[in-house]
Amino acid sequence: MIKATSGKLHWNYFLALERDLEGLSRYFEFAKPNFNVYSIELAHLLFAAASEVDVVAKLLCRILAPAKRLRNINDYRAILRPSLPDLNTTEVVVPRYGLTLIPWDNWSGKSNPVWWTSYNQVKHQRDTYFQEATLHNALNSLAALLIFTYTLYSYTLSPTAGQRLAPKDTTYALEPQSTLLRLSADYYYEAIIDG
Repeated sequence: MIKATSGKLHWNYFLALERDLEGLSRYFEFAKPNFNVYSIELAHLLFAAASEVDVVAKLLCRILAPAKRLRNINDYRAILRPSLPDLNTTEVVVPRYGLTLIPWDNWSGKSNPVWWTSYNQVKHQRDTYFQEATLHNALNSLAALLIFTYTLYSYTLSPTAGQRLAPKDTTYALEPQSTLLRLSADYYYEAIIDG
């Protein structure tokens, strides 16, 4: 039994950002040769997704280590990396474009993700680093947000405090499902088509 909640605000916000990103695919192909394309709209998505990553990361840390002091992403890494050991290898796919992203891969060491560093550079020194507001960074920031949002709801939707819902039960509870960015297939129930 999945615990009822008053809403899935963070999931709905992720879906809104995903739709905004999806709309950009009408103007340039989501492909590796275009990963360095940058624009004001990509900067907007990078800012929005990375800011929401910050919000959701704090919520996750409060679940996993409620007494810890949280100041920045380095504090989140210290809590989340040991608590979520597969985080730095978790893949997000973009099936429509044949892309695979691993947005937290830098967390296998002591570095923060490239997209996070770019977000901070563009945010604080836009005149110098605007070219870092790229398709690749926007895709990775939304992929990172998908992973954290999924993880948050795996805890908050669980009927037992401190325990997580099974992966397929979590994605099943997150309706509507994402359409552009997806976790690997083993996070989803297979649809049975009767025909």
